[in-house]
Amino acid sequence: MIPLVDPGPVLEPERLERYSRQLMLPGFGEQAQRRLRASRILVVGAGGLGSAVVPVLAAAGIGTIGVADDDIVELSNLHRQLSHGVVDIGTRKTSSLADTVRAIDPDCRVVTHDLRLSAANLPEILSNYDLVIDGSDNFPTRYLVSDAASMAEKPLIWGSILRFQGQVGISWEAHGPTYRDLFPSPPPPEDALSCELGGVLPSLCPAVGSFLATEAIKLITGIGEPLIGRVLVYDALSASTREIRYARPADAQPVTELIDYDLFCGLTSDADDTAVSAAELLARLRAGENLALIDVRELVEVEGRRIPGSIHLPLGEIEDGRMPDATGEVVVYCERDPRARRAVHELRERGIEARYLAGGIRSFVEIGGEVLSGAIVHV
Repeated sequence: MIPLVDPGPVLEPERLERYSRQLMLPGFGEQAQRRLRASRILVVGAGGLGSAVVPVLAAAGIGTIGVADDDIVELSNLHRQLSHGVVDIGTRKTSSLADTVRAIDPDCRVVTHDLRLSAANLPEILSNYDLVIDGSDNFPTRYLVSDAASMAEKPLIWGSILRFQGQVGISWEAHGPTYRDLFPSPPPPEDALSCELGGVLPSLCPAVGSFLATEAIKLITGIGEPLIGRVLVYDALSASTREIRYARPADAQPVTELIDYDLFCGLTSDADDTAVSAAELLARLRAGENLALIDVRELVEVEGRRIPGSIHLPLGEIEDGRMPDATGEVVVYCERDPRARRAVHELRERGIEARYLAGGIRSFVEIGGEVLSGAIVHV
């Protein structure tokens, strides 16, 4: 491969000492290190993969790292998002990662993008970077980043993790197939598991994060054989890897515009009447309406906070066929809303006209809704 980035200025003596163990690598040398220093990488997501890949990039000598995420650090993140700590709970993940980078190398420039990426803002953001690493945890963002990278003619290194398995690949239309060639369409929303729904082995994050950082270093410096047209699959339980090769279909059409990716992934619809906004729910509860609130989270989550009067019925039990013993209009909620969506799908299949709380209990709290901890009502 031709190196992606031209070399930057000559390295100072302290930089030569800092990187001495990689400068001696065969085929690497100072030229490669100067390319890393001149490079600009956008990392999408500051969670499990982002918090793993960013420190490696900073330590390797990347000059500028952009981090895009609109989330804050929570206690449930800390088992796998290793760049965040207890003192970071409640702060923005981008800020926490910037602190981590400063501790590694104060000369590494970090640009924080504290927002949700969209078709409106991503093209301009991406124009300031040489390549993008996608460590996001949802399909709308993955397809958005893939399409934006294709239109900008920039390489995309993507990774995904779930339970005990991780995947890594490169999407670069100028040199091979893209993410869309591998996954032409997203799975149905009810089948799209996330770490929140399926869990993840904590050690999987740094393992896959290291693969992502390695591919970035290879592209920037021109060493090795990048994962173009190949997907590396890592199984932590068997300590094994395998490779999936794929090609661009002959009838593949170029990406010419960015679309509504929530709609494309089936997460929004003008005709969808299954969602209840937090504001609507709060108003109806204060009006004393007869609502049956079903909390489908796990027990440890419910004990932390719940909406008063909720019935606890975990998603797994609903999927096993258990029905709620409740009267009134059924409104299902979880922490955000993915599990609630799945539960509503199951209940509607059985004739219960349930709806879900959009944004979950988080959105309810954000608008001032009351939550309690303590006793739980079981069905």
